[in-house]
Amino acid sequence: MKKDIAYIEKLNTLLASYQLHYQNLRSLHWNIKGQSFFELHLKYEELYTRTQIIIDDIAERILSLGETPISRFSDYLSQSTISENEIIHDGKTGVSYILGTQENILRQERELLTISGEKDDEGTNSLMSDLVSEKEKTNWMFRSWLG
Repeated sequence: MKKDIAYIEKLNTLLASYQLHYQNLRSLHWNIKGQSFFELHLKYEELYTRTQIIIDDIAERILSLGETPISRFSDYLSQSTISENEIIHDGKTGVSYILGTQENILRQERELLTISGEKDDEGTNSLMSDLVSEKEKTNWMFRSWLG
């Protein structure tokens, strides 16, 4: 596969978006209050732990393509398609944040799935396919939790 800077930029944007999402999930985990505390405290931990693995997978995919993943927080802030959250204590607000953010990230993953297929980049295509499937399922679960 020949070098495509725009393609790598899209992967780095996804990486940045996941980094901001990771930190927002940590904040949700630390700051949840109310009747759903025990349930959501564990769910948020599960989500940020999984997100940490995804971040590493995306960065290593960029490296596998012979490019450099962004790694500075200032770059994450400027390139992410999501923003830092204010402190959220309420469970419904937290789960709504997760659902909205995962829909945002899912759009990026679907775009990269299409592009990686056109480029015959099987490694990225496989990663994006797995992430899309996983996110579609968890989004269904979050929508169901919200009612």
